Amino acid sequence: MANLNPLERADHPELESLFQLYDDTLSFVPNSLYTMARRPEILEAFSDLITAIWRTGTVPVGLKPLVGIVASAAAGCRYCQAHEAVDAKMRGVPEEKIAAIWDFERSPLYSEAERAALRFARDAASVPNEVTPERFGELRQHWDDEQIVEILAVVGLFGFLNRWNDSMATDLEDTPLAFAARTYGERWHPGKHGRAM
Repeated sequence: MANLNPLERADHPELESLFQLYDDTLSFVPNSLYTMARRPEILEAFSDLITAIWRTGTVPVGLKPLVGIVASAAAGCRYCQAHEAVDAKMRGVPEEKIAAIWDFERSPLYSEAERAALRFARDAASVPNEVTPERFGELRQHWDDEQIVEILAVVGLFGFLNRWNDSMATDLEDTPLAFAARTYGERWHPGKHGRAM
C-alpha cells in the first residue's frame, strides 16, 4: 500500500496535456506522477527533464530504458524496473532481450557496447558509487562523451525516481505489474509496490 495516495486525474485538469503525453507513450499515467501532481510545478519540471533525456541525443532509444532497469535494480526499486520493462517494449526492444537483462553480462542478446553501458549504469547507481577509472575507460571504448552524458542522465533520472517511488511505496499499475511478472518470470516480485491485479 502506498505511503501517500496519488491524486485523481480529474483533480488537476490543468495538467491534462501532460497526462495525455504519458497515455500516448506508455498507454497509462504512472501513479508516481499523480502523487507528484500535489506540487504541479515539480511535476512539470520533472516532465520537461524526462522529455529532454528520452527524446534527445544519439544513444539508441531502446538502450535508455534498459539502463533505467539496471540502475533501478542496483537501487532496489521494483516500481521503476517494471515501468522500464514496459517502456523498453514500447521502444521496440524484444521481450526476450528484456527478460535477459538480469544476465546481460553473458546473454548473446547484448552487444559489448550495451554491456559497457549497463555495467556503468549499475556501478553509477550503486551506493556508494562504484564507477572506477577502468569502468569509465571501458565505456569510452564504445560511447563518445556526449553519449556518456546521456547514459549518466538516465541513471541520474532514475536516482530521483527510485528514491521517489521506494519512499512513497508507489502502487504499481496493472500494465507494468503484469508485464514484469510475465517477462521476468520467477526473478520478479513487486516488493513494496505490489497490489492485487
